[in-house]
Amino acid sequence: MPPAPAWERATPSMMDGMAGSSTGAEWWRPAAAVGSAKAETAAAPAKDSVIAFATLLLFLVLLLLAPQAFVPGIGRVRIALFTGVFAIVAHCWARFAAGRPLMRWTREMWLAGALLGWAIATLPLSVWPGGTVRVLLDDYLKALAIFWLLSNTITTLQRLRMTAWTLSLTAAPMAGVGVWNFLSHNAEYSGRIAGYHAPFVATIVANPNGLALVVNLILPLTIALFLVSRRPMERGLLAALIALDVSAIVVTFSRGGFLALATIFALYLRTLYRRRERTWATAVLFLVLVTVPLLPSGYLDRLGTITNIHADSTGSAQERWEDIGTGLVYALTHPLIGGGLGMNAITLCMIHTGHQASDCARVCFSDPPPYPPCLYLHNMYLAYAMDLGWLGIGLFILLLVSSIKSVALVRDRCTGLSALRDLSVLAEGVRIMLVALAVAALFYPNAYEVYAYFPAAFAVAAVAVYEAEARTAATTAAPASRCG
Repeated sequence: MPPAPAWERATPSMMDGMAGSSTGAEWWRPAAAVGSAKAETAAAPAKDSVIAFATLLLFLVLLLLAPQAFVPGIGRVRIALFTGVFAIVAHCWARFAAGRPLMRWTREMWLAGALLGWAIATLPLSVWPGGTVRVLLDDYLKALAIFWLLSNTITTLQRLRMTAWTLSLTAAPMAGVGVWNFLSHNAEYSGRIAGYHAPFVATIVANPNGLALVVNLILPLTIALFLVSRRPMERGLLAALIALDVSAIVVTFSRGGFLALATIFALYLRTLYRRRERTWATAVLFLVLVTVPLLPSGYLDRLGTITNIHADSTGSAQERWEDIGTGLVYALTHPLIGGGLGMNAITLCMIHTGHQASDCARVCFSDPPPYPPCLYLHNMYLAYAMDLGWLGIGLFILLLVSSIKSVALVRDRCTGLSALRDLSVLAEGVRIMLVALAVAALFYPNAYEVYAYFPAAFAVAAVAVYEAEARTAATTAAPASRCG
């Protein structure tokens, strides 16, 4: 494990010059930062590829909305894949041409790399190696590639804000489709709404649970943008987006989605109260209380099955609870090597039926949808434990904890500094997004999808933005100190 970065090891005395500056020119002590600034000259964010960043934003839109699927003639073309590859190539070429490293070797990057390495190392011991290879190539490498690209291309406050805007606007069509499906009674999943479907493309928000989770993860960024925006029109638009997102999460009837939303609500109330923005906290609390009578019929009964599992008439809560018990026993008895990356559904099928992995693979993947005993385990932590052993779950938890710790330090060191207020608020949004993911992971499957990793990428990016601001301030402050 590499040592913590220098900015994380800084002592409070290194930061005491911040509070006295309103312009941001003297908040970083030259003695502590000039050496760092010289060492990092080659990593100046101004030299980062604009093309790679713009292509990344396009890729995020294509990945989530799949607009190419609605355009005649290109619906079957894997344009999102081509766009993602182009963004990676453009970033690598720009870094190579400038003689700079391809990535920032942060603690989170090491942990993600260790997870990938362990997944590959255990591949030959998988219960179904062919299936593990499929999950690795189709899902996991894509998720880690987006994690890597986001972490290394978002290097300025402007880019962080632009990415948050892109995701906030991208969430609007997904949330709008969810609300429309509810109002038009377009139901698929045991009477629940259909998700966001795209022809020829398997989107990660195609079912209501996935829709609720992705919108939940974007919501803290939208709230952060609302808090930093100063134009009334922008605030009005963002307030409408927030209301649409919350409505979409509710109408999915997702229990995990509700718990993630409740986490976001509670954390933001606490944040607003601590920042002495109690007017907003009171307004939000009042709005929530007013809208409770407007909840859809049966919603509170659905939430009641979170604690009263046997009250679920669909049987899904009982099935998932039984699978969690089975998975826990398997994880405890297989501490080193699990069933292989993404193989928890196959492993559960083998345990429940006594069939071989090949028979379970045929049943689970040849006869969709995969009903029990082919359900994926609805707990990301336990999925890692079943698939990659105790080392796998340990690395994933460390990644989450490290990301939360890093972005919380950014938030704390920017709090109270007028020049870095926007970064502080955005960093708090990223922290809340990560905590919401940590809560939602207790109830969601698909631990190797994009949404399990892009929050951590924002944490790495927030640190990069903070370090860039520190270098800029040190460069400005050094001549002033010499003149004094």
